[in-house]
Amino acid sequence: MKLSVVVSTFDRLNLLQELLDALGRQTLSPDRFEVIVVDDGSKVPVAGVLAARKDAYRLTVVTQKNAGAAAARDAGIARATGEVVVITDDDMMLPPEFLDEHLKAHEAGYTVVLGQIAYDGTLVDKPLFERFHALQLARFVRNYTQKPTQVRGVMVCTGNVSFRRADYLSVGGFDRTLGRSEDRELGVRLQKAGARLYFAAAARTTNHSDHTDVNVWMRRNFQYGIYDSRIHKKHPDRLDANPWHFMFLVNPVSRGFLLLTVASPPLGKALSRMAYKVAEGIDGARSVFPPLEKVAIAGATLSYGIEYFRGVREEAGTLSDAVSALVKYARSRLGGEAAP
Repeated sequence: MKLSVVVSTFDRLNLLQELLDALGRQTLSPDRFEVIVVDDGSKVPVAGVLAARKDAYRLTVVTQKNAGAAAARDAGIARATGEVVVITDDDMMLPPEFLDEHLKAHEAGYTVVLGQIAYDGTLVDKPLFERFHALQLARFVRNYTQKPTQVRGVMVCTGNVSFRRADYLSVGGFDRTLGRSEDRELGVRLQKAGARLYFAAAARTTNHSDHTDVNVWMRRNFQYGIYDSRIHKKHPDRLDANPWHFMFLVNPVSRGFLLLTVASPPLGKALSRMAYKVAEGIDGARSVFPPLEKVAIAGATLSYGIEYFRGVREEAGTLSDAVSALVKYARSRLGGEAAP
């Protein structure tokens, strides 16, 4: 098998160069993979700088007007010549065995491979919301390292995933009408088409995230609620693709705040910001009493959930429609219908 590594990039030239350097240190022979970088409208185009590189692998640079990561990755896959496409983000670092581990899983017969995403040693200095995400990723790794074949399509994340190019094309590729969650929606379609999914913990990337704006983070969480609701409309047969699925996974104490948000989105917005502000205040004292970090992350988790369900309510339209959707999901859950 030959691999095609597709990377969408936007205004991250330095991190991108580190990623390309890491691809040059892979244990997989450079004649067995290619790299396609799609510049999604960077303010300073990367093509000129990358043209001066002397990599052993074949490097192709595609430049497009800013159209979003899904469109950029789709453009890269269209240019790919490998049987297997590996997608990773431009802020990831890769160990030498990264591509070999993805390839090993495909040669074993799996067709969609989710790799592990970890955070680097600077995590302690990152914003609270980044540490919240790191905790979620670590929990995912603990849950699926021992049961790697139980991962599902809704768990697909383009930070570190690989799939057969032919399968991607056969299901129609990314849905570019989705501003968020287009990766998990692709995963749902691939699974419904018969994909064999696998979590390869050894196919590990390290995230060098440079996100610092909490307002951008909150806006993104709100959008996830909206687009996950649209995904459910596309796949009503998938219980695990229903955004109300998350309402039953949270702490019962948090559930009250989420339901209050669905009833009154403006109040939820105020609660979200208050929860995060209090959490940041608590987090500021963690150097004196480290256990406070867990309390702070719980506050960030609550803020995330509130923003998410503000988005769910936004997409539902009315409170009546939102309540009807929740009741319908609860009945399906109790009746065991549309099991994941």
